[in-house]
Amino acid sequence: LRRSSYEQRTVPKACKGAHGVSVQKIVVDTDIILEHLIHGDGASILRVTMNTYFCYTTVFNAIEAFSMARSKKEIQAVDDAMSAMKVIGLNAKSAKSIGKIYSNDISVGKKVLPALIAGVCVESRLPIVTMNPKRFSRIKRLRVIPAQKIISHSAATEMPSH
Repeated sequence: LRRSSYEQRTVPKACKGAHGVSVQKIVVDTDIILEHLIHGDGASILRVTMNTYFCYTTVFNAIEAFSMARSKKEIQAVDDAMSAMKVIGLNAKSAKSIGKIYSNDISVGKKVLPALIAGVCVESRLPIVTMNPKRFSRIKRLRVIPAQKIISHSAATEMPSH
């Protein structure tokens, strides 16, 4: 068991999904959350991801999403999306990871939020799913999963066998 930096409660290292099956954990980037909020018919990338993974997001993704919400309805939609995931935040260890990211690549300093998000992910040992892998391309220790890979995997597992 380890401590969550956001809610300061004990979280099991391996999450158990339905029927006691182990579920992989992943951090959801802001673009996936926003795509979910504007998604029309069918399953959003967030819903597809939640069907396969135990989803987290970072407090920095939450800040980014809330900063884009303009109306009370949009703010409520972001709040509802955040409620569906565990939000992880900054602590002394993730601050150390973020510092290493900054020191290894000065150009990251121009893009503060991706560095903050990556530091939390690296320290939490969690990969991130995003529609824009280039956003994190300079951060070597971060495992980035393109959203298209999750969509493709989901479509392949849902196809009927002949």
